[in-house]
Amino acid sequence: MQTRIKGIDNGKSFDWDNAAAAYAKFRDIYPPVFYKKIAAKGLCVRGQSVLDVGTGTGVLPRNMYRFGAKWTGADSSERQIEEARRLTRDAGMDIAYILSPAEDLSLPPRSFDVITACQCLAYFQPERAANKFAELLKENGKLLVLYMAWLPREDAIAGASEALTLRYNPDWSGAGETVRPIALPTAFLDRFELLSHEEYRLPVPFTRESWHGRMLSCRGVSASLTGEKLRAWEEEHRTLLRRIAPERFQIAHYAAMAELRAK
Repeated sequence: MQTRIKGIDNGKSFDWDNAAAAYAKFRDIYPPVFYKKIAAKGLCVRGQSVLDVGTGTGVLPRNMYRFGAKWTGADSSERQIEEARRLTRDAGMDIAYILSPAEDLSLPPRSFDVITACQCLAYFQPERAANKFAELLKENGKLLVLYMAWLPREDAIAGASEALTLRYNPDWSGAGETVRPIALPTAFLDRFELLSHEEYRLPVPFTRESWHGRMLSCRGVSASLTGEKLRAWEEEHRTLLRRIAPERFQIAHYAAMAELRAK
C-alpha cells in the first residue's frame, strides 16, 4: 500500500509491503536489554493485555512473549501482517494480529492495559491516533513509545551506508540520527501525561549480510526503491561493506522510550 506523509521523505511515497520479506528476515535485531527495560517498568508482563500498533512483522510481541502478557498486534501492511502470522506460527506462540491502520482499529473500548508503538509513531495521524489509543486503554493504562536507531555520526560503517542510500534516495529523511528523546506530537501531549522517558546507547552486533539486510529493510531502501535502482543499490552496498567492514562488527545505536498515561 503506497503511503505519503507530510514531513516524511519530502512527501515521497513508500510501501511497507515491499519491505516485508526483508523486514521478516533482518529486523529482529533489538538486544535483550531493550526488552528487559520494558519488563522492568512492569509493562507487557503476565496478567496484562497489550496492543502493539504498527507491529510490522511482530518483532516486539514475539520477543516480549516470554514475559507472559496477552498480545495483539495491528498493522496496515497486509504483507507485514502475513509475515507476522507466519513467524508467530513457526514459533508456536499465541498472538492475534489485525490488519488495520492504528487510527481505525475496531476494538472494544478499555480493552488494553498497555499499548506499545515501536518505530512507528511518526506514521500515524496524531490527533486520531491519540484519541483512539486513549479510548482503547483501561483506566490507568499506559502508552509506551519505543525507538532505536543507528548513530551515523559516531559509526563509520553506518555513516557510509547512509551516504550511499542518500545518493540513491535523496528524499529519504531517516538519516542523520543523534541521541535524543522521542519527539511526541502535540496531540499526544494534549491527550496523555508523560510519566517518564529514557535514552541510552547500545552496540548492536551484525555480520556484513545482516547489516546489508538491516539497511535493505529500511524505509529509504526497499520500501522506496524498486527494480533496477534497488538492484544497483544492493550491489553497490555489498561492495562497500566488503571494502570497509570486517565479517562481524558492531554498529553504534541508541534506544529511547517514553511512558505515557491518558489524562
